[in-house]
Amino acid sequence: MNACADLVLEGGGVKGIALVGAIAEMEERGYRFGAPARIAGTSAGAIVGSMLAAGMPVPDMVRVMREVDYRSFQDGSRFAVVRGISLLATLGMHKGDTLHRWIAARLKDCGVETFGQLKLHDPGSALPPEHAYKLVVVVSDVSSGRMVCLPWEYERYGLDADEQSVADAVRASASIPVFFRPCRICRDDGRKCVQVDGGMLSNYPITIFDREDREPRWPTFGVKLSARPQPGLFRQWRGVRGPIDYGRALVSTMAEAHDRVQMDEPSIVARTMFARAGGVLATDFDLDAQTRDRLYTAGREAAARFLDHWDYGDYLAKYRHVPAAH
Repeated sequence: MNACADLVLEGGGVKGIALVGAIAEMEERGYRFGAPARIAGTSAGAIVGSMLAAGMPVPDMVRVMREVDYRSFQDGSRFAVVRGISLLATLGMHKGDTLHRWIAARLKDCGVETFGQLKLHDPGSALPPEHAYKLVVVVSDVSSGRMVCLPWEYERYGLDADEQSVADAVRASASIPVFFRPCRICRDDGRKCVQVDGGMLSNYPITIFDREDREPRWPTFGVKLSARPQPGLFRQWRGVRGPIDYGRALVSTMAEAHDRVQMDEPSIVARTMFARAGGVLATDFDLDAQTRDRLYTAGREAAARFLDHWDYGDYLAKYRHVPAAH
């Protein structure tokens, strides 16, 4: 089998290797992503999604995510007082430069630097030109108070999407508030907009490729880095003991409030793989090899559970009632 599916990847910091596990299982089952199907992601989902869209072979992605030194991404001062000053002066304890260089290097290894190199060439597509890209990166623009999908919305900034850096967009999507400095993008009128972690507004943008006017040519699969939520059950209590904990709690609360509403929709649950990546925080930068292996296995198992029971015809019959597109 050689089947297409659009893919949406949830954010989750260091838990991104679970996303790679799910992708590996799906690929072994015959699914292909990135052309003509598309990939979208937030934060860690944007990191993994960008490598996949750039054409990195899945075995190489597994190796990269097992070997990455997350501790090196903490490129602020070793001293708490200095980090506190940095937070006040630059809105983030860590510069995020090491993370940006790492992302850019991985993409350059695949021959990709700009979104123009990720153009989607699909003669059968009815997509508007600004949506014809293999990758969509979700960021939060706090200057305008809205979720932004890149490269689709570079035109709002007066910028040519094809010329924009993929690594810049992914770095912005992974800008965990308080932890990393936010990114700034300069509009054509000279005004600068502040962009931070896409997870603030949607950590799991599963509906991003949906169109109400036509039946999809193939499914959209999503991978979440958590177990399926139980109705009416609150998440486990977390202490908030300082600015770092506050930043983590702020982002997770906003993202979970938005995305939990989606999980009440049967049509979304029906196309979501739930990787049980509990017990690991997005900023556990001391992640050991054993935990990475556990996360990778959780991703593979989530995809296997899902695909064992997936039937696209049943999904369309239950949840899609629009004329077929050609």
